[in-house]
Amino acid sequence: MYDFAIEAEDKVELYRQLNAAAAALTEGEPDPIANMANVAALLWESVPDLNWAGFYRAIGKELVLGPFQGRPACIRIPFGQGVCGAAAASMEPQCVDDVHAFPGHIACDVASASELVVPIVDAGGLIAVLDLDSPRPGRFDKDDVAGCVELARLLAPRLRPVVNPPAEG
Repeated sequence: MYDFAIEAEDKVELYRQLNAAAAALTEGEPDPIANMANVAALLWESVPDLNWAGFYRAIGKELVLGPFQGRPACIRIPFGQGVCGAAAASMEPQCVDDVHAFPGHIACDVASASELVVPIVDAGGLIAVLDLDSPRPGRFDKDDVAGCVELARLLAPRLRPVVNPPAEG
């Protein structure tokens, strides 16, 4: 059983502890879905003021819902649409203080007021996006962005799709 007691006085320390815990949770595990599931649960438990934490996987030219914590979510998001799609298309983090003012915002949960989405890139290609939503406007800042960018960098090689060899027989 894992029991990470992440308690920090500031966000920099929170993300230092969170990223160390994510590294421990995903070390040596080759399955990207298992790794996303554990990290989504860790984020949900550790980062205050969230109403959604999880991943959308890049498949073709769209994002497909991956492991998450929170209310049921949109299943497919085309690149370029909404905050997640903007992050996927630009390959840049999107930190939005007021999602209702974001052009083309996709309201999966009407309680969401602010959002942070960070692309997870490996070998030049988009694997997934990390998506955090909060019911509090302006919830995310530069420390959240920096912490989640570091988390994405750590996770990228651990979220590569599993390629199963052909069955012998």
